[in-house]
Amino acid sequence: MKYKESETVELKKSTAELKEAVIAIAAMLNKHGKGRVYFGIKNDGSIIGQDIGENTIREVSQTITDNIEPRIFPKITAQKIKGRGCITVVFSGSAMPYFAYGRAYMRVGDENKQLTVRELEKLILKKHKESIDWEKQYSNKKIYEINARVLRNYISRANTAGRINFKFDNTKNVLRKLGLLSGNKLLKAAEILFCNSNSLEIQAAVFAGIDKITFLDIKKFEGNIFELLKESEKYISERINWRVQFGKLEREEIPEVPVKAVREALVNSLCHRDYANPKGNEIAIFKDRIEIYNPGDFPEGYVPEDFIKGKERSILRNPLIAETVYKSKDIEKWGSGLKRIYDECKAVRVPVEFEVLKSGFLVVFRRKPEWAARKGEGVNEGVNEGVSSVIEYIRQNPGKRAPYIAQALNVPLKTLERWLKKIKFEGKIRYKGSAKTGGYYIKGSKVK
Repeated sequence: MKYKESETVELKKSTAELKEAVIAIAAMLNKHGKGRVYFGIKNDGSIIGQDIGENTIREVSQTITDNIEPRIFPKITAQKIKGRGCITVVFSGSAMPYFAYGRAYMRVGDENKQLTVRELEKLILKKHKESIDWEKQYSNKKIYEINARVLRNYISRANTAGRINFKFDNTKNVLRKLGLLSGNKLLKAAEILFCNSNSLEIQAAVFAGIDKITFLDIKKFEGNIFELLKESEKYISERINWRVQFGKLEREEIPEVPVKAVREALVNSLCHRDYANPKGNEIAIFKDRIEIYNPGDFPEGYVPEDFIKGKERSILRNPLIAETVYKSKDIEKWGSGLKRIYDECKAVRVPVEFEVLKSGFLVVFRRKPEWAARKGEGVNEGVNEGVSSVIEYIRQNPGKRAPYIAQALNVPLKTLERWLKKIKFEGKIRYKGSAKTGGYYIKGSKVK
């Protein structure tokens, strides 16, 4: 392989030229959003190698992190190229403009040109416009790549919700009525909403502790927005703690974090993210909290409390995507998302936090530590409540056999049989009659 400098490749003899490399990284990010830097290769492509000590990689990483703003976290590796030790730095980012040592640069050919104030203003305006208009740009996808099944189901839900008054006839007509076509071309909003293959992805992980050091499970979801919403909601629901609460004849499962609030946070993270940013959405489940992240700047001049109080109107980053999701009732109404999350959590005393980050927006649900720490107690409480519900059912419905009781209380037959054995041992009930025709009675009651 012949190494040659270009608008996305920079060659350096050694890390003695680290400062110049940092400037080149910022310049490439501002021009192409990505690039590579090699240490140990001269600018004519000659591979000379360099000494790589135990702190060399760390020094390169820290210098890049400390001197480029916004921060980036490149992949840095030491490798042998033609038998000589070299260092490769691979990086990407879309939060331009990037500054190196307080100044902005642009890659032009294999040179790094410092930007004037006017050029910097143009770069900022271009980024802002691309971010705002992203969903209305032409997609590279074709109409036949639309998932017709998902689109048909969407129209059915929207009809049921009363927010769309036309039926599904064919894909093209429906997309046109939804405003997702321009002429015969798909808009990027249609790609995100109804194409299985697109730029949208969600990284989901469960961590062993309260930081990202050790993970127990990791998944990546890809697909259209509706499928991702379903998969991510399922992922969280299956990995949080639940408790069983019994009424007289009913069995209710209670999550440690309200599912409605989680769903609202997921919908908001997908509808309000910055789709011009290649970074994906994230779900992180820690021992003490659940984080839902999206790469989208919070509206300038506002704080989350403005929307939680319900006084401010919704500010939509992707109005076409948001309006489409609203019509199927996956979102109830606009401008109330954060408030609904807050109210749902407040009702069950689950702390929730909204954090505005430099790189996006984060919703944090605090988990109930006692649910995990007292799991055994929770099981005992469930057993006691279950036993009480069985006694009450037999009192009101004497003479019923175990299968009937299990069905009535909506519990597994084996679970019910364990409860019956416990109650019978305590002398509170008795079984009267044959195995096929008999049933359970409260002890001391008259058998008819």
